[in-house]
Amino acid sequence: MILRIKGTDTQYYIQTLCLIFFPGAHFSESEKPAPDVPEIEVSVRKEDGTYMVYTSMKLGAKFVEATGSAVPSEDIKDEKRLEKIAIGRAIFSAGKALLGYTNPWGILTGVRPTKVANEIIKTGAGVQKTRRILRDEYFLNPKKAALVVSVANTENRVLKKLPDNLCSVYISIPFCPSRCAYCSFISYAGEKLLPLLESYLETLLLDVRHTFAMIERRGLRVATVYIGGGTPTVLNEKQLARLLDTVGRCVDVSSLMEFTLEAGRPDTITEEKLSIAYAHGVTRISVNPQTLNEDVLKTIGRRHTVDDFYRAYDIAARSGIPDVNVDLIAGLTGDSFAGFSHTLDRVLELAPSNLTVHTFAVKRASNILRENNKVYSIVGGDVGKSVEYSQLRTKASGYIPYYMYRQKNTVGNQENVGYAKEGREAYYNIFMMEEIHSIFGVGAGAVTKLIRKTEGGKQQIQRIFTPKYPYEYLRDAAAIREGDEKRASLEARVNEFFEGN
Repeated sequence: MILRIKGTDTQYYIQTLCLIFFPGAHFSESEKPAPDVPEIEVSVRKEDGTYMVYTSMKLGAKFVEATGSAVPSEDIKDEKRLEKIAIGRAIFSAGKALLGYTNPWGILTGVRPTKVANEIIKTGAGVQKTRRILRDEYFLNPKKAALVVSVANTENRVLKKLPDNLCSVYISIPFCPSRCAYCSFISYAGEKLLPLLESYLETLLLDVRHTFAMIERRGLRVATVYIGGGTPTVLNEKQLARLLDTVGRCVDVSSLMEFTLEAGRPDTITEEKLSIAYAHGVTRISVNPQTLNEDVLKTIGRRHTVDDFYRAYDIAARSGIPDVNVDLIAGLTGDSFAGFSHTLDRVLELAPSNLTVHTFAVKRASNILRENNKVYSIVGGDVGKSVEYSQLRTKASGYIPYYMYRQKNTVGNQENVGYAKEGREAYYNIFMMEEIHSIFGVGAGAVTKLIRKTEGGKQQIQRIFTPKYPYEYLRDAAAIREGDEKRASLEARVNEFFEGN
């Protein structure tokens, strides 16, 4: 894509808007024009307090122009937000005219749409007014506006009156029995790579102890622990017991608000593993079939069968662990509305306390994109109908949407939503998405996200990245933990952040 921008520094925001209409595009100012290469121009100017934007789009022989504007109002006064609204309106109008496509999320981009809803709610706007602003100012489909406001209200209820000294810990096990075709996570898959697990676990346990000790020295209280992956239950029974025992020696797990273990792949779940998890205080697990369509499971590279899922879920339901989550994906390659609705209906019959419905997102590092570069779709076939069905069926079954996020290049520009029985919401998911407090990441590919309030009341965030791959982590972990001449220790960086002005 040839993208030319004048009069603004909001390049990333403009690119995300363009990706709504041209998913998977690469951006250039000097690419050679060609019939299949979109050409977009965006020009921004401010005059007497009003932001005015001109946009043109060209694709082959088709050329359209559009304008957008935004002025300060009682509801929206922030200069940067006004500029983005004006830009969004122009690009939204041009894209609709060029392709005949209306994005259900309007001009609202970014991973966390509830943050925008909450900003409006905090001005004193009620539910109806917030929905109206999202519809009229951000062009959201009314159903999406209602959804995001509902999620924001649930989050606010769950987060009410939490103390200020909380933090969470994420522990990474980036290994899987096989790699899913849609996956872009940093994970090692396959039998040949699993022997690295033992060395990885040894180093990980050192860092788990170090991290919890650092948290204690800072006077923070651990609210949630989340062991994710990859697939943590790729650990054998002895390895899993060592990991959970180490966590239990570092923190009083009975004091945690939540202790999650992603069991993920049904083919890694055994009665003994979940018995170990229950004995060590785990309160939430995930058993994730993604679909109950055997053919689709094979297409996406899952090794388990539908029967494996039912066997694993039965073990989970009998384990004594209070909360069981099930993940599904709408819009998988080869699936249909009939297939997705069948999967959802069968899962709801099991009545898990949590259910997460993801929309298939095309990741550039995924195998499926290398095999089929035509999987990008702004319309998404049945996916919109599938997502809407999930919202209606979960509500009828007594679930409420409690957290959500969006990703680039999702089929049909849909969203990912977590549903829960009332009072069974997963705290960690809300803490992570809404950036409520610091989350300390341990292990390969984990990210520590430090959060503090400045004297002016604004939120300051700093991310500290752990080496991506297990072999890099094993090579560099000691240096990160202890520090060397080239790199300050993790604890020194944490202290500098919290004690800075």
